Amino acid sequence: MAGKTLASASTLEKDLRGSLKTGADTAAATVVGKLLAERASKAGVTEVVFDRGAFIYHGRIKALAEAAREGGLTF
Repeated sequence: MAGKTLASASTLEKDLRGSLKTGADTAAATVVGKLLAERASKAGVTEVVFDRGAFIYHGRIKALAEAAREGGLTF
C-alpha cells in the first residue's frame, strides 16, 4: 500500500455541520457512516478493515459501522 487516504468523512465538514444537531451522537455517526461508504465506493473500495481501537463496539462506533455496512462496505 502507498499509505494514501482514499475516502474520509467527518461531522466537521461544512455540509454536515449545518444539518446535524450535534456531531457527537449516534445520528451524526450514522450520517458519517453512510457518507463514508458512498465516498469509498466512488473510489472503488468495497472491503475495509474496521479498527475501533480501544473503543468498545456500541453507541456511536456501532452506528457508524452499521451505516457503512448498509452503504455497501464489507468489513
